[in-house]
Amino acid sequence: MTDEPQDAALYSEETLESGRVLFARQARFMMGAAKIEQLPPDDLPEVAFAGRSNVGKSSLINALTGHNHLARASNEPGRTREVNFFVLDEKLRLVDLPGYGWARASKTTVKSFQNLGRDYLRGRPRLKRAYLLIDARHGLKEVDNEPMDALDKAAVSYQIVLTKADKIKPHELAAVIEKTQAQIKKRPAAHPVVLATSSEKGFGIPELRAEIMTTCEVLP
Repeated sequence: MTDEPQDAALYSEETLESGRVLFARQARFMMGAAKIEQLPPDDLPEVAFAGRSNVGKSSLINALTGHNHLARASNEPGRTREVNFFVLDEKLRLVDLPGYGWARASKTTVKSFQNLGRDYLRGRPRLKRAYLLIDARHGLKEVDNEPMDALDKAAVSYQIVLTKADKIKPHELAAVIEKTQAQIKKRPAAHPVVLATSSEKGFGIPELRAEIMTTCEVLP
């Protein structure tokens, strides 16, 4: 896997460096909300991370912030059943939404924490973007249509972020990116640029930091 992200041309060196500096600042766990009424005040710009339960949301948040244990990764899919809030430099929040596509929980439990995620998405005016994480090895699946439909319906801007991009060959990754861009082309709330990342190798992390920084309109 090459270390040169194919998205690098989208961002200037200055922007990439500003993103690095911002995400090197203090990041802390703020709280987890199990009910909509427990959500914190909507007083900072936020970006949210959504995806299937084993797609690597916690690992990506940790890679972005340079913390190994800020977001708790688990070998047990579906562990995240709250909306978890992390504050970066007291300027913006990273929000970890409950995973979906986990069949081992009861249907009642699954519906409960998935509804919490939907309520969050509908009720946060300062939510700047949702990042929908997709395993680069598999691409978009049928189970991903429901969250994309919900985001389209809520008119929440979202962007596809491919994870585990180091697990496939560069030409395979390029094909997945091209196919994914074609699949989301007609979706009204989808951002057209598909980003590829690897939390393990650091691939694409500087570009995603820059994307979040510019989307939230914050500076280090």
